[in-house]
Amino acid sequence: MPETRTPDEAIQTLADEFAFFDDWTDRYQYIIDMGKQLPEFPADKLDEEHKFHGCQSQVWFDYAWRDGRIHLHGLSDAAIVKGLIALLFRVYDQRTPEEILDTSPDFLDQLDLKAHLSANRATGLMGMIQKIRALAENASTRDSN
Repeated sequence: MPETRTPDEAIQTLADEFAFFDDWTDRYQYIIDMGKQLPEFPADKLDEEHKFHGCQSQVWFDYAWRDGRIHLHGLSDAAIVKGLIALLFRVYDQRTPEEILDTSPDFLDQLDLKAHLSANRATGLMGMIQKIRALAENASTRDSN
């Protein structure tokens, strides 16, 4: 299970953690450190099928639905992107489709994150969120039929 009960609690925890740091150099390092905590990505999924297109760096992404919750796995060859993946997973991993769809991507503004990323990184980050939301929407539609 996620370390917090709701996505909003995860976002608030991230905001509190970010507020602890005085500047963005320290926040970037914290994001990179979060990426180091990601579980190992399966080597057999480092292929084109699992590659996420839309990021400047190489990103691989996998998921599974278990017990009505999404379980996310990801990896990047760039340390900061790996950290951004970990940040997203703290909000979206092991959530129901409804929780994912009810969580606005605006939390990136609350963290002041998009303003401190290059345009390419911000676009890639939004692309990852859109993919997660699309997976949730597909699962939600499938379950309602």
